Amino acid sequence: MCLAIPARVIGIDGDTAVVDVDGIRRECSLVLAEDAAVGAYVIVHAGFALHVIDETVAMESLRLLREAGAATDGEAFDASEPSG
Repeated sequence: MCLAIPARVIGIDGDTAVVDVDGIRRECSLVLAEDAAVGAYVIVHAGFALHVIDETVAMESLRLLREAGAATDGEAFDASEPSG
């Protein structure tokens, strides 16, 4: 399973952005999201910003990711076990 994470762009240098997710900062490529600007939210996967998203959508996605993380209570997910 692949997961793309919403992140806020806090700096841009050419085709590279510095993005922030809950205080964690990483660099990512902007070659696929050339319309990104400082302050915008982008979906990031494998080091690439895929596209710009609405801040409200980003906040809801991050809330759901936090909620899912809290629900696992630190336990690793085992895809080999069927759920329910």
